[in-house]
Amino acid sequence: MAGQLKGLPEKLAARVARHLAAAGLLIDEDPETAYQHTLAARARASRLAVVREATGEAAYAAGHYAEALSELRAAKRMNGATAYLPIMADCHRALGQPEQALKLARSPGVASFKPDAKAEMTIVEAGARRDLGQVDEAIRTLEHAPLNSKSREAWVVRLRYAYADALEEAGRRTEALAWFHRTQAIDGADLTDAADRAAALERSAETEPCDAD
Repeated sequence: MAGQLKGLPEKLAARVARHLAAAGLLIDEDPETAYQHTLAARARASRLAVVREATGEAAYAAGHYAEALSELRAAKRMNGATAYLPIMADCHRALGQPEQALKLARSPGVASFKPDAKAEMTIVEAGARRDLGQVDEAIRTLEHAPLNSKSREAWVVRLRYAYADALEEAGRRTEALAWFHRTQAIDGADLTDAADRAAALERSAETEPCDAD
């Protein structure tokens, strides 16, 4: 960030940096206020990719999906980065445009993503398939991801949870239960409600037998 701000007058650079720093601190707890800080930064330095990126990410966190998409497109035009593609694709989903999300998921740059970014795109792609009523396709999409990774990082937790959720939607409850348990086993930070979902399936099984997968 500092490198891009060097092109601004010193006082202006300091003001923009303060707004971006505040946004970074607030984005998880108060995304709307974080978004307002990024808008203030954008009003002063709209030609900087780092500012447009921050604005897009804050808009996304605050649920302003059309604005997020516009800002991230602008940032991508400025710096050519592909890291925004999963968020952009998820914005399309939120805006009721799953086909556009799938189009971004097929972007050439996705193949070179690091595991966490690739997992996020896979989750969004599977979600878009489900939006279109293609649950079996969603399951197949997730099955091509490293669900059996020995890593306990958040992206593995999220992949397993998405897979279990899709299996339950498809009526494959025995498999879903197993994968909710496998998610719970590595979800030490309680990123998901996998434990609750597993318990609900177990309670259901007591009154109605699960499918014989």
